[in-house]
Amino acid sequence: MKAVVIAVIARLKSRASRKAGTMLHRALGVATIGASLLFAGHAAAQQVFAAASMKNALDDVSAAYTKETGKKPVLVYGASSTLARQIEKGAPADVFISADQDWMDYAQKHDLIDTRTRHDLLGNALVLIAPATTTGNVDLTPGGTDLDARLGSGKLAMGDPAHVPAGLYGKAALEKLGIWSRVQGKVAAADNVRNALLLVARGEAPYGIVYKTDANAEKRVRIAGTFPADSHAPIVYPVAVTKQANRADADPFYRFLQTPGAQATFQRFGFTRP
Repeated sequence: MKAVVIAVIARLKSRASRKAGTMLHRALGVATIGASLLFAGHAAAQQVFAAASMKNALDDVSAAYTKETGKKPVLVYGASSTLARQIEKGAPADVFISADQDWMDYAQKHDLIDTRTRHDLLGNALVLIAPATTTGNVDLTPGGTDLDARLGSGKLAMGDPAHVPAGLYGKAALEKLGIWSRVQGKVAAADNVRNALLLVARGEAPYGIVYKTDANAEKRVRIAGTFPADSHAPIVYPVAVTKQANRADADPFYRFLQTPGAQATFQRFGFTRP
């Protein structure tokens, strides 16, 4: 009897082992198929890393490109600093569009882009925004601005001035106006300019510093003042194809960005020619 029980147990273990092996084989097969689809998806689409402030306009440009070519780019938005570092760490970007020259310089210094493709694509302006329910403009001239007093105990929303381009431009402008030291402690630093925009749109900050195109894209805010062009470095958006790019996919979209139709779309959203 004991021998029969042992035999039955051994048979059951054998079946369980074979079943587990079959399940593992199937799981590995599914994982392999999934990985193949992932890489196939990457090969079939352009991976475009672009500054967050470009979202609305670039979405429209991308849709026009898809309509014309049948190819749909994968658009990844964020702070230019974050995107450049992600590319450095191996993120699969084919085209990189920065909101300033410094982070494109960073990408170039670290041999992440094809320097022959580097090109100044767009320009922008820096503005002070307030909730749309408010009224009154803010003087943004050197020696005459009352922004500090208007803020009171409220926060000034802006991109992180340590690395976000819009924040860097904003800090430079406030230094030029002579009030950075007085408002520095009131800054609500956001990880990208669109999140700074949201703080004002939601009424969580009475004022914010963003690009003109950001203000144009959000109905819940209004422009309360425009910073003088000479108060900060020129706002320029350089574009480049990355060193790791699939050029068969990247180059057509890179060229499309510079077509009259694409440029007209960008200008409709408030961007300018650099």
